[in-house]
Amino acid sequence: MSPVDWAMLLGLSLLWGAAFYFAKVAVAEVPAMTISLVRVSVAAPIMLALCWRAAELRLLPPNWWPFVVMGILSNAVPFALIAWSQTRIGSGLAAVLNATTPLFAIVLAHLTTTDDRITPARATGLLLGLAGVAVMIGPGVVVGGIGGHLAGEMACLAAAALYAVGALYARRYRHLSPNVIGGGQAVASIVLLLPPVLLLDRPWTLPMPSGAAIAALLALGAFSTALAYILYFRVLARAGATNALLVTFLIPVSALLLGIAFAGERLEPHQIVGMAGIAAGLVAIDGRLARWLAERRSGGGTP
Repeated sequence: MSPVDWAMLLGLSLLWGAAFYFAKVAVAEVPAMTISLVRVSVAAPIMLALCWRAAELRLLPPNWWPFVVMGILSNAVPFALIAWSQTRIGSGLAAVLNATTPLFAIVLAHLTTTDDRITPARATGLLLGLAGVAVMIGPGVVVGGIGGHLAGEMACLAAAALYAVGALYARRYRHLSPNVIGGGQAVASIVLLLPPVLLLDRPWTLPMPSGAAIAALLALGAFSTALAYILYFRVLARAGATNALLVTFLIPVSALLLGIAFAGERLEPHQIVGMAGIAAGLVAIDGRLARWLAERRSGGGTP
């Protein structure tokens, strides 16, 4: 990866890591589903404007059902779950649990595809990651039962599983432009979220959010959704999928640092141990560290 690729990857990790902080600020005053609706409502016109600029609006297919499915799996439901979870847990912990998406993805890919099977390294990574999740949420079961923090943690894990399903589903539409996919699923998410927000949240009855909450909502849509999509797909095109997945390692770090610096959050010892387990699992799944060590060992014995 070139320095430009690394700069974009670090920028992407900050944008997606900041999403957890922005959601934490907004959810103190705005319901979770409304946050999700505002997020996609801000992102959709930006993505469609990019389609228009690239003369890609004509590429929007007449059948919008794929965008509806992608909107459910990758935007509407996981956005709401993550925002709701942060009424119960910190933004850093939410980001760490969200980093389990690749763990769900490798299991689902193994079960549903023929070209993406579980290898011994991936199996090792999966076990390490699951152990990390168990350590992180285990004390919550013992101390708090099935409520409190555990509910928020399970909501994050459910969002991660949906992201994994959404990524696998989107594979069949790789022929479409990233701008088209992003814009289409954002528009579909607006249609999906508007009825329940109007019926359940009734935002016109809520107090006017503070300037900080409004700024967080706008930042979620413009930066952590639209701009993040642009950066992600550029890294994907320039450096490949394997390198793009490195952002999975970096997002929790960004979110944790932002939560500690601006939200007064702190990590419990068992959460640190669990995070280490998840990180070790992701490193094993990625495989490049193991390959580098193997190359070092084989190279060390040659003159």
